[in-house]
Amino acid sequence: MPALRAAALRFAVGLVPALLGATIALAGNPQLWEDPKTHQVYTEPGDGRVPLTLGDEHATREVVPASKAARLRFSGVHYLGFVHRDPDGGPSTSKFETRRNYLQVKAYFDERNYMRLTLDTYQETKAPGTKGDGSWNVRLKYAYLWLADILPHTGIEIGQVHRPWIDFEEHHGWFYRSISKTFVEAGEGAHLVNSADLGVNLRTRLDHFSSEIALVNGEGYHGENEGQGLSLEARLTWHALGTGREHVKPTRDRYLDVSLFGVRSDDDESRTDVPAGTDFTMAGVHVVYNCPRFLVAAMYVDADNDRYGKYDGDGLSVNLEVRPTDRWAILARYDDWDQSEAVANHGGDRTNAILGVAWRYNDYVRFIVNLQQVDYDDADALNAGETDENRLYLTAEVHW
Repeated sequence: MPALRAAALRFAVGLVPALLGATIALAGNPQLWEDPKTHQVYTEPGDGRVPLTLGDEHATREVVPASKAARLRFSGVHYLGFVHRDPDGGPSTSKFETRRNYLQVKAYFDERNYMRLTLDTYQETKAPGTKGDGSWNVRLKYAYLWLADILPHTGIEIGQVHRPWIDFEEHHGWFYRSISKTFVEAGEGAHLVNSADLGVNLRTRLDHFSSEIALVNGEGYHGENEGQGLSLEARLTWHALGTGREHVKPTRDRYLDVSLFGVRSDDDESRTDVPAGTDFTMAGVHVVYNCPRFLVAAMYVDADNDRYGKYDGDGLSVNLEVRPTDRWAILARYDDWDQSEAVANHGGDRTNAILGVAWRYNDYVRFIVNLQQVDYDDADALNAGETDENRLYLTAEVHW
């Protein structure tokens, strides 16, 4: 008898939603609301109730996020891949990796002003002498308030902001951050600055001119700064073909840009890893021409680190992209950095060569196969603990 009562109860419980669904179907499938805590269904809205839509087989809930902002915009970027490394004088290695996972939200107050937050994942190193255990952590990349037109044609970022050069190059001259950072940031290149820092950044856009002028801490978004010494950084660009206001698309637009960029950082007494009196100055020039079927870009950079040689030297970088179709591209890049002196774990004179092929699967996914060769000057490499290396990368780059 208990088993019979239990079966009858299950039948009754199953019959109720079936009858409810049939009644709704006969009534023209009206809008219902549900209390998410009790799952009680109502025929009219009320406090705490969310819209409920009954499909042919299952009920699906549509929940609208609540925010003080007029609009929330979410996006993400992922660099997923495989790398095979073959260093001189050492064993080769092969591994799958996730190089970047950016999660971003913009909270718009109106059509042009917003707050941006961008998070990124990184893996703690397990190198000897470090405390890392290989765990994955989340790092703050950007967190800034954007106010448009605080001056004519000029807006401002306040918070953890873009530094003036790297983001511009990644959107105009080098589109393959998923396989290599830009020349001024890459460890195989000049390795001088990174892409974000705490401070303010004034951004101006006109048809034939754009600029960014920033005052930041100077240590970068994953470097510690105790507030002694700031960095003045700038980019000035002449847009010869009048594309300075546009968000250019390489397979659609034709543009010719000539840029000057630089950094001036006063001595930061808070740093304990460098000698006193180590002011840093960087200056560079960059030229890029793009049309739908190819791109060519070249850059020269000179850096002076006063009495400390870690960020001191000069070098050049050139890169080329040929696009037989909108979906396919052949890419190549060559970097040559001459460092004033070799410093431990920072290399010395070095060259970096990249050759690859990219295929755009759709508007969200691009696949890249490339070879990379990094060569260090023998004497400098011996002092710095670096070795020549050949690499093979397979990459899936995802934007949503």
